[in-house]
Amino acid sequence: MQLTLTLDIPPLPKAITYTDNVLLIGSCFTEHISDRLQQHKFRVLANPHGILFNPLSVVSSLDGYIAGKQYTENDLFLLNELWNSWDHHTRFSNIDATTALNTINQSQASAAAFIKKADWVIITLGSAFQYYLKENGMPVANNHRAPAQWFEKKLLEIEDIKTALSNTIQALHDVNPFAHVLLTISPVRHIRDGVVDNNRSKARLIEAVHALCGMYEQVHYFPAYELVIDVLRDYRFYDIDFVHPNFPATQYVWEHFVKSCISPSAQEIMPQVLEIITARSHRSRFPETNAHKKFKESYAEKTRALMNKYPVLDMADELKYFEQ
Repeated sequence: MQLTLTLDIPPLPKAITYTDNVLLIGSCFTEHISDRLQQHKFRVLANPHGILFNPLSVVSSLDGYIAGKQYTENDLFLLNELWNSWDHHTRFSNIDATTALNTINQSQASAAAFIKKADWVIITLGSAFQYYLKENGMPVANNHRAPAQWFEKKLLEIEDIKTALSNTIQALHDVNPFAHVLLTISPVRHIRDGVVDNNRSKARLIEAVHALCGMYEQVHYFPAYELVIDVLRDYRFYDIDFVHPNFPATQYVWEHFVKSCISPSAQEIMPQVLEIITARSHRSRFPETNAHKKFKESYAEKTRALMNKYPVLDMADELKYFEQ
């Protein structure tokens, strides 16, 4: 008996491999996928600006990486005893302006170098709502708990979303013509916008990204949103806030991502990598015992064998741990 809808996800025409460089950017759902890719030792750079929800913030960040943008102290502002950037997540905020600026520019430089060699840019969009500063009309990526009256909130038009992303995709292909783009919509409901407006927001994002897939041969879509909303569609797959997908839901999406987006050869390696990573995280209550020493020796041997067989894997940290 079939208890859920079936969603046929065609495999990517160019699957992701262990030799690929993968840049991920966007909403908090991006973090779920990037964490799992990093856990399996793929070459990943995730959210160099921190979590971003709306298309204009994603576009602005990508344009900055492509242009090699560096920020100055004039781009920072002081609020609640912290120096912040309207373009960045609060993880870049700091009580010291120089520290905040250095952290931002180090991340910018890393992203600028990475995007030029990226094989994949995975973009997860969360909301079509954009906030603007009333004093100058500047679009912001993060409100940093500033007073609500500082901002004007607008629902972006489909054409504006499509145009902004299209311009950035063209700029990306000018500096990196071989990069593929994978677009996804976050299944996280932005319930603060209200149920009706959240659905309007998601609908505009979906329409825009599918238009882009029709415009560019190297732009593809992965249905993370549909897997959670249409296939799982049950509150037992959500956290206690009824908004964020829980571990079983994100694991379900990850398994479908692997099947449709990761190359068969990489899928064969992944369980072996995960076994070593899991062993590395093991904490023995009695590390001085012979049994634990043999355990580490065994996994040092497994790690060396895997690295020799697949030189693309960087497991130097794990090997160092097991050899200690």
